[in-house]
Amino acid sequence: MPPRPRTMSRDPTPAVSGIVERFAGLWSALAGAMLAWSMVRPYLPRHLLPDRLAGGSLLRCHARSLLAGLLDPYLTVTLAEYGGGEGMRRGAAYERAAAYLGARCAREARTLRSESARDGGGRRRFVLRVDDGEEVADEFRGAMVWWHAVPAPHHRHGGPRCDAPGEDAGRTYHRLVFHQRLRDLVVDSYLPHVCREGRAIMEANRRRKLFTNAGERYGKSSWKHVAFKHPSTFATLAMDPAKKREIMDDLDAGRRRIGKAWKRGYLLYGPPGTGKSSMIAAMANYLDYDIYDIELTSVSTNTELRRMFIDTKGKSIIVIEDIDCSLDLTGKRRSRQQPLPGPADDDADAPPPEPTSIGRVTLSGLLNFSDGLWSACGGERVIVFTTNHAEWLDPALIRRGRMDKHIEMSYCCFESFRFLARNYLALDAHPLFDDIRAQLQEVDITPANVAELLTPKRAGDDEGSCLAGLVEALREAAAAAAAATKNATSNNIQEDGEVVEDE
Repeated sequence: MPPRPRTMSRDPTPAVSGIVERFAGLWSALAGAMLAWSMVRPYLPRHLLPDRLAGGSLLRCHARSLLAGLLDPYLTVTLAEYGGGEGMRRGAAYERAAAYLGARCAREARTLRSESARDGGGRRRFVLRVDDGEEVADEFRGAMVWWHAVPAPHHRHGGPRCDAPGEDAGRTYHRLVFHQRLRDLVVDSYLPHVCREGRAIMEANRRRKLFTNAGERYGKSSWKHVAFKHPSTFATLAMDPAKKREIMDDLDAGRRRIGKAWKRGYLLYGPPGTGKSSMIAAMANYLDYDIYDIELTSVSTNTELRRMFIDTKGKSIIVIEDIDCSLDLTGKRRSRQQPLPGPADDDADAPPPEPTSIGRVTLSGLLNFSDGLWSACGGERVIVFTTNHAEWLDPALIRRGRMDKHIEMSYCCFESFRFLARNYLALDAHPLFDDIRAQLQEVDITPANVAELLTPKRAGDDEGSCLAGLVEALREAAAAAAAATKNATSNNIQEDGEVVEDE
């Protein structure tokens, strides 16, 4: 016989009836407790009760939490672009989450943003990022979580608890939403996994950049950048090999420093054309660092200079070129004994005092930038000043501790010439080398000029013609220097004769 079909009863089963009775008893007990508390609380001494319990806020808080958990069981973690533990710096957690989402969840997103990068072989490729306003899902160990790329000031909704109050205008967020039962998994395992993977992706996609300070029209960031591609290395730098080895050892020692944020200062000084900019590029290529080139005359205040420094990242070289031309830093500071001008000293016909700097960046602001408290924010930074006249700078600016190493970029010597001849002409010896050695001891010529003279200009130029051109240029420079010395001597003799006649 076929089984007899069951009939649906309108009465609840005993199990369901028991659950209903338990909930009814629970709510009755809670209602009775609340009623009893409302009657007893006015008669209890307030100083014997905790503040939150005395005001009833503790019970209200627990009631709201219970109600929110019943209605919305999802939790939210917000990774802000700015703020939080990073202060005024762009959040590292935000950047790593963006890199992770671009690599892991880009296939699910409907709107993507492309960025250019280079692979290990130097070939250009495009990296996809999840665009602002997109929502993607991710699975981790069988658990599902949701990411929302929240733009500012407008937000897109569509996931559980997609908004949070109190967001700052002009800032973007990555918001992670997950069920409350996954709290331990997300906090202990998933978020560290996102940070590790995102950092590895950023390192793989990293390309070095050359930054320059931008105006306010470029938005929040103090910098705009281009890709940094410079062929200069220590292997191609025309410099004494012992001095190059000393600089590389100093850079290596700084990178191995343990126990404090690494910040190193270098002063490069010497005549124009002696390779100061090439030295900076060689340092950046050796360390694999970005370069921040500060145009100091376009910085209006010390506060702006400090903000620019905060906006730089680690593993970078911060450069101020021709600092003697950027500010009046020649050491002419008012002495303590020199009285300040008072009303009685005012003269309507007196010329206005000379400004102490171009713009409003002061020597004090620059000193704090190079060796103040703010300069210790972050690590792995190299600060480089270049100048044609180191003797013109204020001693406080270039003292040891601010500029830890002073590197003179001098005129071309014979060792530098041999290096250039090997690079440009593939020569290690030639009959004209002795003549060039003697001329270089008498004539000041920059490595840039020597390199230009050694470069073949026409199809028929060979090693001999290039070296002969260099010898001729050195002889002309020696003759010009001798003529200038002779003219200066005759002028001095003539001036001395005029003084004698006047007496």
